[in-house]
Amino acid sequence: MTLPKTMRAVEITKPGGPEVLALSDQPVPVPGAGQILIEVAYAGVNRPDALQRAGAYAPPPSASPLPGLEASGRVAALGPGVTDWAVGDEVCALLPGGGYAEYVVTPAAHALPVPKGLGLKEAACLPETFFTVWTNVFERGGLKAGERFLVHGGSSGIGTTAIQLASAFGARVFTTAGSEEKCEVCRTLGAERAINYREEDFVEVLKTEGGADLILDMVGGDYLPRNVRALADDGRLVQIAFLSGPKVELNFAQVMTRRLTITGSTLRPQSDLAKARIASALRAQVWPLIEAGRVVPVMDSEFALADAAAAHARIESSGHVGKIVLKVR
Repeated sequence: MTLPKTMRAVEITKPGGPEVLALSDQPVPVPGAGQILIEVAYAGVNRPDALQRAGAYAPPPSASPLPGLEASGRVAALGPGVTDWAVGDEVCALLPGGGYAEYVVTPAAHALPVPKGLGLKEAACLPETFFTVWTNVFERGGLKAGERFLVHGGSSGIGTTAIQLASAFGARVFTTAGSEEKCEVCRTLGAERAINYREEDFVEVLKTEGGADLILDMVGGDYLPRNVRALADDGRLVQIAFLSGPKVELNFAQVMTRRLTITGSTLRPQSDLAKARIASALRAQVWPLIEAGRVVPVMDSEFALADAAAAHARIESSGHVGKIVLKVR
């Protein structure tokens, strides 16, 4: 395959709002040892992209400065030592950065085949959320069948994924959302109870059920002490973001006396080996569920690559339900 020397890409011209995103010509990256070059069809849009654009989430030193943490497309070139993929293979992949572009490189072990029955658009919605949910809910959080699981923001990309996976693995799923319309979506995906946080207190709802065994939270702020109150004894809280801020006063006596566990993680700084292990687990444990139709990516909207600013405005409005993608080709 003859590759071009330059490509269209969206760059962050300076820290700021969605308007600082702009199309530009960039050199096509060259895959290094153990990497593949992907000709991008679709790129997923995620909140970390918006944080990076705002100057609040710097990429690792070795990563592309371009935004974009997941994409789907076809393998365009192989770096030295890559034997698991062939040029032309359709893949979706977790990226260190650079997804808002016509070509992107990523470690070959962070790519997964497009699940049977899905197109490239749907596949672009999988990596970032599924890697995040799997490692935090099932590996770090240790969710088991029959346990009570609460995920906040049930209509988000993370939320729609967490609801479906937790339900598929036999947990009792509770979630919060900001409207009856969003709550209904959550119920159709497998939530036993969807709590409209504008009308009900999730703490009181969970207390009547015996408390949550596991909570997945990306809100932070005043949700932290409320999450602690909503947990059952020996419960676990996994924090993956702080939309309302990371600093809060917390009574750790409750943590001690009720034997609670508070933990959390972010995906991007983890090692290549750690991400490869997550990819392997997803291929074995989750891809069969997707191919059987038991778990499906929930799509909100599609924007052209040139309209990345509008996509960012959409995700920051919190009006979306499910995933937002950029059509690159």
